[in-house]
Amino acid sequence: MGAISVRLPDSLHQLVREMSAQDRVSLNQFIASAVAEKASAFNTEKYIGERAARASKQGFEAALARVPDVAPSPEEVRR
Repeated sequence: MGAISVRLPDSLHQLVREMSAQDRVSLNQFIASAVAEKASAFNTEKYIGERAARASKQGFEAALARVPDVAPSPEEVRR
């Protein structure tokens, strides 16, 4: 496991300390989770961008053509 030293403004440090206490986790665990969330969001954005680059109007229209042309059921409408 790697270790890093991060400098935070005092106000942010205090806020993160309070939030980790509310979440009942250590400050290190809270920060590691926050970094993991950010990395996941970044990778998701990258993945969606790569998929979008491969997309085509022809493929989109072909997928839509496979969707049945029926009204939604009452259960689907309630959702």
